[in-house]
Amino acid sequence: MTGIHRTTEKNLMVFSGRAHPALSEEVAANLGISLVPTQAYDFANSETYVRFDESVRGCDAFVIQSHVAPVNQWIMEHLIMVDALKRGSAKRITVVLPFFGYARQDKKHRGREPISARLIADMYKTAGADRLLAVDLHTAQIQGFFDGPVDHLMATPILTGYVKEKYGDQPLAVVSPDAGRIKVAEWWSNKLAGAPLAFIHKTRDITRPNESVANRVVGEVEGRLCILVDDMIDSGGTICHAADALMEEGARGVVIAATHPIFSGPAVERLRDSGAQEVVVTNTLPLSPEAEQLEKITQLSIAPLISRAIKEVFEDGSVTSMFEGRA
Repeated sequence: MTGIHRTTEKNLMVFSGRAHPALSEEVAANLGISLVPTQAYDFANSETYVRFDESVRGCDAFVIQSHVAPVNQWIMEHLIMVDALKRGSAKRITVVLPFFGYARQDKKHRGREPISARLIADMYKTAGADRLLAVDLHTAQIQGFFDGPVDHLMATPILTGYVKEKYGDQPLAVVSPDAGRIKVAEWWSNKLAGAPLAFIHKTRDITRPNESVANRVVGEVEGRLCILVDDMIDSGGTICHAADALMEEGARGVVIAATHPIFSGPAVERLRDSGAQEVVVTNTLPLSPEAEQLEKITQLSIAPLISRAIKEVFEDGSVTSMFEGRA
């Protein structure tokens, strides 16, 4: 009688939602595999249906979805995909979040407010996720919201490498758009040969979302090319006001560098009309046709970083070693 053969070979499978398939395809290509064919569509009442066309039993699943607008739709689709993998007996499910929706709602500013970032993390755990892999979370504390391993990838090496190669021969200053992101600016400064730091002192009304007032520049920027760094650009008001304030203080020029190009509402128009000479972002989110046509916007690929992290997780390697020396 022939015994039962049980293979111990691990099986890597990558799945993609519909929010940003181009990034997922690039990640899979870097891994030398194809995305798992998936049926996904919406019913007439907007409910989402998902089914994978291949068996997922026993696989090490990585399911990629970036929370592009409409954010709620793509989060729901992502959760449904995770549930389908769990019910299909995937061995381990890693949720890959190039952009984590609701990340800015990570604490209570006033009474009777939710902590929505925690809710999203809880929802992924309930759906069946074993691990999260995210790029440049808005705040590091979000890593503690998920009950399981969280790999926090940093896009800053990609951005700093580009800026250093293109502008490294000029006198630079690294500028934070507010005092809260000075730590990130300090890391940029170290990578750019100790370029001096500055920040924009601003005020924000917590009852008016996406609005702030750039009050004054703190630090020496006159005669320097200012690298204005942030994790995301949403409506563009804050970053564009900061760029204009730097030019008024005598900066030689302004280059904006940010990981996540949300570009809501008038963002592209504001960036076009701002004093910034270049806006450098990654492809954690897709650009609109309007943004793609704006010559001052440069988009760098995050896919090699994500694919390398997936490979490290799959092979039980070290994701942390990818960023040694960052802190």
